[in-house]
Amino acid sequence: MRATIINPFYTSVKSVCFTFCLLVLLAPLNAAELLSTEKRAQALHISSEKIELTITALNDSTFEVSYEADGVKQLPSFALSEEVKQRDLIVTELSQNEKAFTFSAKNISAVINKDSLGVSFYRDGKLLVSEEAGFFAHDTLRGFRFALQDDEKLMGGGQRVLGMDRRGHRMPLYNRAHYGYTTESSQMYYSLPAVMSTNMYAIGFDNSASGFLDIGHTESDVLQFEAVGGRTSYIISSGETYAEIVKNFVDVTGKQPLPPRWALGNYASRFGYKSQKQTLETVEQFRKDDIPLDAVVLDLYWFGPDIKGHMGNLQWDKNTFPQPEKMIKTLKKNGVKTILITEPFILSTSTQWDSAVENDALARSLGGGPRRFDFYFGNTGLVDVFDEAAQDWFWDFYAALDQQGVAGWWGDLGEPEVHPGDSIHHFNGDKVTGDEIHNVYGHQWAKMVYERQTKLTPNERPFIMMRSGFLGTQRYGIIPWTGDVSREWGGLKPQVELSLQMSMFGLAYTHSDLGGFAGGEVFDPELYIRWMQYGVFQPVYRPHAQDNIAPEPVFHDQATKDIVREFVKLRYRLLPYNYSLSFENSLSGLPMMRPTFLHSASSDIENSTSYFWGDAFLVQPITDPGVTNVKMKLPPGVWFNFWNDSRYKNLSDDQETPLEIEVSVSLKELPVLVKAGSFIPMAKDIQSTEAYDPSDLTVHYYHDPSVTQTTYTMYDDDGQSADSIKQANYQTIDFQAMSSDAGLQLDTQVKGSFADAPKSRDITFVVHGVNEIVSEVLVNGSAVKVLDAKAFVKSHQAAYWNEKTQQLRVKARLESRLELLIK
Repeated sequence: MRATIINPFYTSVKSVCFTFCLLVLLAPLNAAELLSTEKRAQALHISSEKIELTITALNDSTFEVSYEADGVKQLPSFALSEEVKQRDLIVTELSQNEKAFTFSAKNISAVINKDSLGVSFYRDGKLLVSEEAGFFAHDTLRGFRFALQDDEKLMGGGQRVLGMDRRGHRMPLYNRAHYGYTTESSQMYYSLPAVMSTNMYAIGFDNSASGFLDIGHTESDVLQFEAVGGRTSYIISSGETYAEIVKNFVDVTGKQPLPPRWALGNYASRFGYKSQKQTLETVEQFRKDDIPLDAVVLDLYWFGPDIKGHMGNLQWDKNTFPQPEKMIKTLKKNGVKTILITEPFILSTSTQWDSAVENDALARSLGGGPRRFDFYFGNTGLVDVFDEAAQDWFWDFYAALDQQGVAGWWGDLGEPEVHPGDSIHHFNGDKVTGDEIHNVYGHQWAKMVYERQTKLTPNERPFIMMRSGFLGTQRYGIIPWTGDVSREWGGLKPQVELSLQMSMFGLAYTHSDLGGFAGGEVFDPELYIRWMQYGVFQPVYRPHAQDNIAPEPVFHDQATKDIVREFVKLRYRLLPYNYSLSFENSLSGLPMMRPTFLHSASSDIENSTSYFWGDAFLVQPITDPGVTNVKMKLPPGVWFNFWNDSRYKNLSDDQETPLEIEVSVSLKELPVLVKAGSFIPMAKDIQSTEAYDPSDLTVHYYHDPSVTQTTYTMYDDDGQSADSIKQANYQTIDFQAMSSDAGLQLDTQVKGSFADAPKSRDITFVVHGVNEIVSEVLVNGSAVKVLDAKAFVKSHQAAYWNEKTQQLRVKARLESRLELLIK
């Protein structure tokens, strides 16, 4: 048995740099020899007669643990980003005693038993988790076993409707459609082989194969991952809070690139628009009804007149879309982008079947020809997205459509929905079966589209909506949704749980088909309104449904339309705040939808009825009919009702037992609270994001004397350049509030720049919670007049205090810095 300090990522391209890496024999060695370990080395390699164990520090709080055994086929890592393999090395230390080795990074340690090679993980001397039997491999099964502690709760597994605590469940790891689901589902479109524990660690299994995640189901004290093939490796991250765990885990699986700003707008989408005429008329109706719109999504009728028989055509049906380029230009002129659905299935009845076969674009049968099979849409083959030549063939269609003006891609059925297991072969540098590679098919498809779109249009951000993928697929810009949810109250109920579970592992843009997709015989205006209200505070605002009931608000009764219009407009007013959440996600990995326990180490992880939208909003969707009063769990602090500024206080520091309050709501309101000390920047009303003007903002500040100091950062750039973050081509507008006996001081400072950045910004500050007469307002040290409402509207720099609402409004101009003092 021997141990070596190496860097496995660099052994090929940078092997020269590591010729001096320390070789440590596992025969007895003295401590002085071990302490001479080269500090740049970030991996420990242990060899025994049976296995090779490598532990690599990926950041100060994360290890990759890999096992190799004779006769156990390995596949490459799909979960880890390329960036993490190229970064500067992490400082590590190695020590030993008679029984064990201890390999440590700054915030995590691995203790390896010399006799069993079992590994236990610690943070600050506290046990996180231990391998139980650890790594195992048999002819048809491989995986890992970990010992669970008695009071431990665990999230994970990806899209499931099982509750936030997934302990006690055995979950299939096989991406699979669940049509018309409601309040229970153990297997859905996007599984994740990962868990996050109340013991403050996360484990992700970097294995693409079909398998199971057993969290204390078969054996109550054992976490078992098992798969029929794939890579025998896992990633473990730790943190003092869940937010830290998320940041550390996403740091190695990859951060989500910024989407184009228009992706945060409203979509017209259904199954589906059947003609160019219907598409244009629908978009025009949004304009007539004064409902903002940024994109139209075309389902499968763009390439064929029927649901069946045409999938794989990958070209316009000119009978129903006779002038697609003209249509796209007309839409674009009105600020509306065109998004097209594509699927990876090429039917034998499609116009591209012969071309796909001739170009070897399809996954193969055991005999070597294309593997054909039947499914709902017809007899088909499956594009081999793992084969570069097949990618070339597939991408040619995307490239042609891009030249016609298509702005985004909707990849559907990418689980794949039907995928023969051991009777289909893909080429991934070597032949692999469907079962070995199933769970990364959507991941590889997204990677193909993202990388090739980036190469084709390097100055633009790709838009890629897909419903299936793997750990780390977010680094390819994926926008996932929760699949074909039933159009009923039961379908709305689990949506928060689904988005939170995915967001905690990096999939921050997980969202639902607003209004529900499947079924429904009679339009339920209350259900529709409640779902559309919830959509304002989820990452993507996209109503979508089977068209027996229109998903678009413009085709409903006037009362429904009027309520929904106000919420769509609110979504657009919140664009500066929402876009800043996108920036924060891309910079740090923090989700947009956040569980109420995110910034804590609480063991109470089961709340999925309410959530934070960013740090400012506490949102609780209404998921039952006829509700007029809602009970909400109030986190510590002072909170304002978003609609009427009523205040609620929870002055306890007890995260485990939040105060319960009751909030009255009408059909025109959703239970939304704003935390005292929050800044919320808002824009003026616009018809599409192309009209967004960041030089004219309303900034709401929620003041309470209990909050003496707070900060907030708004991000701004051109909304489309791919290099905004990498090249620092963006601005931050940093807000700070300080409250004292001298008054309330609001400081604002602009940092950074980008092309066409506003030279100045006209800002109307709305300070909530001003319950005393305002005696004086100073802007940059100079007093401004406190006017009445009518005079304030006509002024350029002034103040107005509304005694009834207890809101103070101050108009001012921000250039590089602005200071307000309110006495």
